Amino acid sequence: MRKNSCTGVNRVKTDKVKPESNVDRVYVTLRQMAADFAFKPDQRINESELALLLKASRTPVREALNRLVAEGFLTFQSGRGFFCRSLSPQRILDLYEARVAIECEALRLTCLRAKTEKIEALSEYLDKIEPKYATCDDVIILLEMDEEFHLRLAKLSQNAELETMLRNLNDRIRYIRMIDLKRMRSKDNTETPPLSAHRMILNAVLKRKPVKAEKALRDHIERRREEATEAVRIAYSQLYVPDL
Repeated sequence: MRKNSCTGVNRVKTDKVKPESNVDRVYVTLRQMAADFAFKPDQRINESELALLLKASRTPVREALNRLVAEGFLTFQSGRGFFCRSLSPQRILDLYEARVAIECEALRLTCLRAKTEKIEALSEYLDKIEPKYATCDDVIILLEMDEEFHLRLAKLSQNAELETMLRNLNDRIRYIRMIDLKRMRSKDNTETPPLSAHRMILNAVLKRKPVKAEKALRDHIERRREEATEAVRIAYSQLYVPDL
C-alpha cells in the first residue's frame, strides 16, 4: 500500500498485465497456418488478403511474416514478396538430419548434467503415458506425447538454445510426421513401438552411457526419416485434393 503525498489517499500498487500486441496475435495465427500448410508449398502470400482476413493493418502482418521467414516457415524473394516454404523429400530429410544433430548433442549433455531424480521423473512420465500411447488412435495426441518426451529429454541438457531449436524443428516437420504416424498406425506394424525406443534411450541415460543412448536415439529418429519420401507424396495428394 502506498500513500499519495499530495492527497493523503492510500493507493494500491498493482502490476498491469501487458496485453498481447497486434503483431503477436497475427504472428501466432500465421505461424499455425504456415505449420499446417494452410498456404500451399511455394505459394506466394498476399499480404493485403491476410490483413483483411486477420482484421489487421499490413504493418503487423508484414512484421509477423518477417519473423516467420527468420524461423524457416516462409521464404522471401526480393521484388516478389513472401512465399510458403517448399515441401520436398530433400527438405524434409534436411530437417530430420538437423533434428538428429540437435537431439544427439542435447542427449550427450543430459548424460553429463542431468540429476538422477530428474531422469527418474521422466521415466515416471513414460510409465504414465505408455498405456495411453498403446491404445490411442488419435495421431495428434500421439504426436504430442512423442514430442513432449523428446522436449523433456532435451530440457535435461540444461541448454535452452538446443531446446528452442528442437521446438522450431518440431513445428516445421510436424505436418509430415502426422502423416507418417497415421500410416504407421493404419497398417500391421512389427517395428519396435516408439515408446519402447524411448525406454531404451532413457535406460541408457540412467546408466550414464551416452554412446548407447545416442545410438538408440539415432536409430529411433532415422527409422522414421526413411519414410519421409512417401510421407511427402501423401502430403501433396492431401494438399492438392480438388474441392468437392
